[in-house]
Amino acid sequence: MRKALIVGIDYYDHISILTGCVNDANSVKAALERHADGRLNFPAPRLLTASGATQRITKSQLKDAVRELFEDDAEVALFYFAGHGYIEDTGGFLCASDSETGDDGLSLAEVMYLANASNAKNKVIILDSCHSGAAGGNPLAPKMAEIQEGVTILTASTAQQYSMEAEGTGGVFTDLFVDALTGAAANLVGDITPGSVYAHIDQSLGPWKQRPVFKTNVKSFVSLREAAPPIDLEDLQQLTNYFPSPDYAFPLDPSYEPERSNDQRVDPKIPPPDPAHNAVFKVLQNYVRVNLVRPVDAPHMWHAAMNGKSCELTVLGQHYWKLVKEGLI
Repeated sequence: MRKALIVGIDYYDHISILTGCVNDANSVKAALERHADGRLNFPAPRLLTASGATQRITKSQLKDAVRELFEDDAEVALFYFAGHGYIEDTGGFLCASDSETGDDGLSLAEVMYLANASNAKNKVIILDSCHSGAAGGNPLAPKMAEIQEGVTILTASTAQQYSMEAEGTGGVFTDLFVDALTGAAANLVGDITPGSVYAHIDQSLGPWKQRPVFKTNVKSFVSLREAAPPIDLEDLQQLTNYFPSPDYAFPLDPSYEPERSNDQRVDPKIPPPDPAHNAVFKVLQNYVRVNLVRPVDAPHMWHAAMNGKSCELTVLGQHYWKLVKEGLI
């Protein structure tokens, strides 16, 4: 069982109204609900949004929803929040619609207590709010994170930073988060993990912008979603057949390349395309496209084939070669 609580709060009774958090929550729900192939990922995720005076989320409602999320032994319990955040010397808070001063919101300490005490196997907390990097921290020891095994935290900014909006339509962090979920952070088998999501967001934000924060205490990453893999699994599993060893140089010749000039077609010194070799060459080119293979002493695979060169595994290719060899893919 995989559970998700997705919260977006634009409307506040007493503090400034936001404009993009409800949109963000809807985007996250749409990205998480199903895998790329249409299979259910997080069935019926709970969506709480506050877009106006008649649709509010109080602190009590927010706390009850978080408690319910973490109260059982789900495989994954994921909490996403977009809205105002607040910090003071006693810790951070998530502001509900009825917040007046900020420190009357749901404290991050309470969220972390519920997550740390949960029997869920994996607890994932994703916060797009100002000062959200305080989650999991101890005000008395700010350089230490207090998270139990199975807990992962990903936040839009550090404890000292504000969370940026993208021209009033939503948070910059959530835009990148959704981009990661829809495939930008997928590995070669299509899995998207909290670690790969963080790497994508971190690389997409400059050093002078808000900095995402990633804290985790897990033995292995859980897949948040499965995207369409950039290469067919069957082709990936053939890696050890084409390359008997990690340092093997696959010899090429012109018969592998189906494309050639008119002069090359009539040149008796150049062998014609071989359909069987062409099929192999297509797979090798797919390997090149995902950085598993590179041509040796040639700028492109076309040149490597036409000039009788070879191709070899990259460092990433050698990594996946070992995974295939050990039956891990």
